[in-house]
Amino acid sequence: MAYYIATVKVQDENERGRISNTNETYCVEAESVTEAEAKVVKEFEGYSMDYQVKSVKESKIIKILE
Repeated sequence: MAYYIATVKVQDENERGRISNTNETYCVEAESVTEAEAKVVKEFEGYSMDYQVKSVKESKIIKILE
């Protein structure tokens, strides 16, 4: 397993109806870039906001300490 950094562009509408764009960054544990992207897409299932996975790249993180 490796860690991947996924950048997701999220469009959200506030209470006034104004659309705002936000870039969110996620660390994903996966076997490949494709699997990491699939995990991000699965995470966003069911959300009513629009999103787009902008990039997924392998990170230099070797271990997460808890």
